[in-house]
Parts: sequence; structure tokens; C-alpha cells
Amino acid sequence: MLVQYAEPDGGGGAPFVIIYLAFWLLFIIAGWRLFEKAGQPGWAALIPIYNAYIMLKIVGRPGWWLLLFLIPIVNLAIWIIVALDLAKSFGQSTAFGVGLIFLSVIFMLILAFGDARYVGPAAAGTMAAPPPPPPPAMPA
Repeated sequence: MLVQYAEPDGGGGAPFVIIYLAFWLLFIIAGWRLFEKAGQPGWAALIPIYNAYIMLKIVGRPGWWLLLFLIPIVNLAIWIIVALDLAKSFGQSTAFGVGLIFLSVIFMLILAFGDARYVGPAAAGTMAAPPPPPPPAMPA
């Protein structure tokens, strides 16, 4: 019995590589524009770990959260929180944040090139200490 094995032609993965590169390019373009809208340097979207740090800064989360992105499973929870905060930082709803979680590239492009404006870090109020009480009133 003669068994024939198919010879790999090397071209079968080309469409996947092209699609991957297209998504990567769209993420870079959307990230660049989002960073600029938020008052950060757009070129930061090109640098892998630094772009995550800038994203945390945009949404108002502390920089040490970058370490949480390195822990499997925890990084998924952190990404969900950051995506929801990103939507709120641009004045969008929680439903838009869910869109960012499941269809990231599309919703990032909508944020980047739509009419959404950066309204400030969404998480700033949750991480900051409460304001001090007002001083006592002066007697008349």
C-alpha cells in the first residue's frame, strides 16, 4: 500500500497573514487617533508595552496595572475593565464598552474617527481619595 503525503506549498497561510496585518494596521491607526484625541502622543500607539501604559493613563487607572496584563486570566478581566473605562472616557455608554470588548477594532475606529470627544479619565473618580470637607463657616 502506497501512502502519499501532500507537499506543503508554503502559500496556504498567506491569506491569514494578510488579514492579521490588516487588523494590526487598523489597531495602530485607531490607537494613534485615540491617543491624539486624549491629548497623548499618537506615536505611542506604535510601542507595544508603552501603548498599554498610555491607555491606562487615558482611562485613569494606575500604571502598575500594566503588571496585571502579564498574568493569564487576570489580563482578560483587566482588559474588560479598561475597555469599559475607555468607552466612558470618551462619553460613551457601557453598551459601547461591551462593543469594544467583543469587536475591538470596529469600535476603536468608531471612537477614533467618530464625533466622540475625550471627556477625561473615567476611572479617576474611583481611584482618587474623597475630597476634604469644606472649612467651617466664619461666625458673623
